[in-house]
Amino acid sequence: MQIFQVIEDVITKPAIPHEPHKQSLKAWAMYCLRDRGFIVVYAQNADFAIEVKGGNKLYFKVTKNPSEVDNSCNWIVWDSATHRASLITPQA
Repeated sequence: MQIFQVIEDVITKPAIPHEPHKQSLKAWAMYCLRDRGFIVVYAQNADFAIEVKGGNKLYFKVTKNPSEVDNSCNWIVWDSATHRASLITPQA
């Protein structure tokens, strides 16, 4: 899906770098997505959601621990060693 490529570009080439001592990973990811025009909203069973055309939502969780990733939703994972974020989508 093309939207995932855009979201991946947002988090791999962010408007501002993630600085863990200044902001949480969740706040940083939400800011970067909003800065690029995404509508970021509350999600009950995830860290946040993005509203897409047609009223659908894409759900996201964020983590610094790759072992937490599951197929429940999309994940934004921070790698502390490389100081880079990545997007992981659920496997079909």
